[in-house]
Amino acid sequence: MNELAQALNQAIKEDNEHVYHMLSQLGKEMFYPKGILSQSAEAGKKAHRFNATIGIATEGNQPMHFTHLQNLFGDRVAPKDLYPYAPPQGKEELRKVWKEKILKDNPSVNSDVVGSPIVTNALTHGLSIVADLFADEGTPVIVPDKFWGNYNLTFKVRRGANVVTFPLFNAENGFNTQALKETISAQNSSGKVIVLLNFPNNPTGYTPLESEAKEIAAVLTEAAEEGLNVVVLIDDAYFGLFYENSMKESIFSYLADAHERILAVKVDGATKENYVWGFRVGFITYASKSSAILNALEQKTKGLIRGTISSSSHPSQTLILQSLKSDEFAVEKEQKFALMKSRADKTKEVLAKEEYQKYWTYYPFNSGYFMCLKLNGIDAEELRLHLLDKYGVGTISINSTDLRIAFSCVEADDIEELFDLIAQGVCGFSLGLSGACHFPKFV
Repeated sequence: MNELAQALNQAIKEDNEHVYHMLSQLGKEMFYPKGILSQSAEAGKKAHRFNATIGIATEGNQPMHFTHLQNLFGDRVAPKDLYPYAPPQGKEELRKVWKEKILKDNPSVNSDVVGSPIVTNALTHGLSIVADLFADEGTPVIVPDKFWGNYNLTFKVRRGANVVTFPLFNAENGFNTQALKETISAQNSSGKVIVLLNFPNNPTGYTPLESEAKEIAAVLTEAAEEGLNVVVLIDDAYFGLFYENSMKESIFSYLADAHERILAVKVDGATKENYVWGFRVGFITYASKSSAILNALEQKTKGLIRGTISSSSHPSQTLILQSLKSDEFAVEKEQKFALMKSRADKTKEVLAKEEYQKYWTYYPFNSGYFMCLKLNGIDAEELRLHLLDKYGVGTISINSTDLRIAFSCVEADDIEELFDLIAQGVCGFSLGLSGACHFPKFV
């Protein structure tokens, strides 16, 4: 094992040996090399005469670039903030501003334990970093039974982890804390679990109540007290889109300083929060009382970034930073929130129609981009194809009963038509494409 990795591991062991045992074998072996990038960083601070280190080209004391590209930005963005490589950990000012945002959005969190966010190539990259650092073959990864399918690729296929599910909802249509507790208990012999929490949830659009969030934290703390090492991965992709009856902070606030056997890792980003999906700017933030552990995890994360994508897009980071610092940011974000909430509210209003009840029920939703129908007596994938072919309506089948609807991309005035077409499709499909199905307003 490389001596740099050994030094990082020793630093972790000295402050909290439980965190060391949470690491995968790859995580233990990972380090950030003292290579070209670290030498170039030193030169950037001290090489006042000539800096002949990093592999870019310069012209006129600035990064060489095409004029026709720079003309797209004009004087609004300097070449130095577009063309050179960004550091593997991301632009330092962006990291600082995003941490300030986390603390502002989550006033309950203990700011003393929150590390500096590390820039990732959006959230999937952040999730894969966590998988690489903490998941070995057979490591239990506990998720609700309603989960984003990409988790399987990230943890099960890439790392060989064992994805274990529990029912998201209980009989009262609340978060099934008891099922989470029982599922964790069943994995006690493994010594370590990864618990993946995604709120607002994709696909259902559910975020727990504040009381439920505290119950979740209590369950995880109890497991830690019983000797289980718990990596809590908090996928906050849709953070902030809380419309009604839910906690308004990330559950990271309740877990960042919960127990020495709990390592809380927050993965979030501008992609969905700030409607810049194609910019691919995400963040991974660790929580620990130990600055040594935070530093060691950052170095290992930088090593993974260096060994895969090298660094994330510099132009995207620059634009996100300028957006976050803009006077218009808060105003426009509130406008978009109101628009998204109006679509969620309209969806609930439409779903109250009595004629739909024979076709489906729906899972609770109070946040995010999505909601999920639970179909009565019809296969979701067969219905999806039927809706697409006959009505030109696109939906997502999650399993045999569940159909995900993204109200985020449907205008409020069109939502009633959307669900009438889905109902028409269910009715027609159930009757073998014949018979009377009456939704005359739109069909």
